[in-house]
Amino acid sequence: MYKFDKDGNLRIFLVHPGGPFWKDKDKGSWSIPKGEIDDGENELFETARRELYEETGIKAPEEKEKYIELGEVTQKSGKVVCAWAFEGDWTGLLMCSIYVEVEWPYKSGKKIKVPEVDKAGFFKVAEAKEKINERQKVFIDKLIEFLAK
Repeated sequence: MYKFDKDGNLRIFLVHPGGPFWKDKDKGSWSIPKGEIDDGENELFETARRELYEETGIKAPEEKEKYIELGEVTQKSGKVVCAWAFEGDWTGLLMCSIYVEVEWPYKSGKKIKVPEVDKAGFFKVAEAKEKINERQKVFIDKLIEFLAK
């Protein structure tokens, strides 16, 4: 999701992963909202819309023509991330409904539940590029390129 502030600056919406591992990490740890395809889902676009809602509470537009397709990247972990952008806004309230179980401390055998996303926000392009996962920066560049047309 993106928007323009009152001064006309492009702002990019990013989310930060929850849990103790990510607690004090900032640069390079933020992401676009994303997730796994559920059983029965065969449309990546619908998965992206569902994941945005589950992680943030934001209802994305249903009409596909309101989106800019940004392609896909493969992250260091091997996870393939497909992205679309749309112009929108957010109330500032994170309505996270998804919790994940993680082992903490690492290799302890103990499991804790943490929110998949613990914070979110709109950032100016330069700051978004510092915060976002290195492999996802291309999405910001593609959005800027598209909006410049």
